[in-house]
Amino acid sequence: MHGLGGFKEQEHIVAIAAAFREAGCTVVRFDTTHALGESDGALSEVTPTKSYEDLEDVIQWASSQSWYQEPFCLAGHSLGGFCVAYYAENHPEKVKALILVAPAISGKFVASTRSHDELEEWQRRGYQEYESKSMPGVVKRVNWTFMADYQRYDLLSHADRLTMLVLIIVGEHDVRTPPAHQRQLYDLLPGKKEMHVVKCAEHGFYQESERREVQSVLLDWLVHEAC
Repeated sequence: MHGLGGFKEQEHIVAIAAAFREAGCTVVRFDTTHALGESDGALSEVTPTKSYEDLEDVIQWASSQSWYQEPFCLAGHSLGGFCVAYYAENHPEKVKALILVAPAISGKFVASTRSHDELEEWQRRGYQEYESKSMPGVVKRVNWTFMADYQRYDLLSHADRLTMLVLIIVGEHDVRTPPAHQRQLYDLLPGKKEMHVVKCAEHGFYQESERREVQSVLLDWLVHEAC
């Protein structure tokens, strides 16, 4: 599951899916609504709640397919990482393994990576705009309702429910979901777990070598731990 304003063809999402395929798994990638992919809805209207409901819809659809089986693995990046972890907290019996790639752990943490002035201006204007790194030239607009809705959520409060296998991958220089945030979640996980920090990488793993490392680490973990 991709992150805020992402899409299923993003190179780091493709790399994650490739690791699963190499491990012999059936893989589903999807575009959430209110993002930059093929699904409906304007990015400005995105909220964590809506993205999580999209994940529930995809899992419900998958359950009607001939290849579906439980328990299954879930993987997500950033907002997608939050959504798959939140699903696993709500349905731990359905999830065999959880792969969290730079997950956005809570509304409080997401807000903490912005300055006071940035948050104040975002709330005052009602929206924030910034250029997409995956689609150069495309300007993303996200309403303040996204941040307001996120304050309802905190993965740390029910981390004890994440009893399945968990792999966390994060970039060393990620300023949006920094390793220090990931460590707080990691320390609360009750089951078998692993955390990998990709040297010099930022939030989106923009270098090919970084994506290869993510894919390699994930494949090795799937083969030796999850499959």
